[in-house]
Amino acid sequence: MQLNTRTWGEGDRVALLIHGIMADHRTWRKVGPALAERGYRVIAVDLRGHGASGRGEYTAELFADDLVENLPAEAELAIGHSLGGLSLSLAVERLRPARAVYSDPAWNVNTQDSGVSPELFAQFKSVSREMIADLNPRWEAEDVDIEVETLRLWDENSAIGLAPVFGTDQVPAKAVVPSLVQFADASFLFDAAEVARLEARGFEVRTVRGAGHTIHRDDFEGFMASLDGWI
Repeated sequence: MQLNTRTWGEGDRVALLIHGIMADHRTWRKVGPALAERGYRVIAVDLRGHGASGRGEYTAELFADDLVENLPAEAELAIGHSLGGLSLSLAVERLRPARAVYSDPAWNVNTQDSGVSPELFAQFKSVSREMIADLNPRWEAEDVDIEVETLRLWDENSAIGLAPVFGTDQVPAKAVVPSLVQFADASFLFDAAEVARLEARGFEVRTVRGAGHTIHRDDFEGFMASLDGWI
């Protein structure tokens, strides 16, 4: 499926940005320009069912296949958040970026402990602006406005299609390329016990203190600082 993309910068190095569920390329409104200032040509996608990209069947594998079809291989850097992190991990052997960053990736959504489910995500389609702001008190007003618009465009069936990966262990067996995992301090996806397992599989792990799941919106400065040595 052809994906909608947004590009910042004209640098020689290429960076790829892959958003999480319910979002689109606009979630990277600060990250894209910041990387462009560092000499990257930054390409952010709208995943299928999100933003201006097409609708259709939804599986984790199809999200990954779309990345391979639409994005250049051997980019200098690839960053995936949440669903974008899961999709990137399933595509990374084919995309082969020089470095991969998985930002609070959706590798281990424990439905029993967290109460998170595909149906809950789908219900979020109709959430109010006020609730978005309440759930994300550290977001800037522009990010809340963007979330309202991206939810309006989002096909909630994309969450239902991901049901097979909810409650299953999707952590990669190894880091295929040099890889960083960013944890949110208040992550509902991981806890401290996960760090040793990831490090044993070749991942570097860093936590952004005080940040929630969408680290780059909760604490943009902390997000960028945690990428030191990777960008």
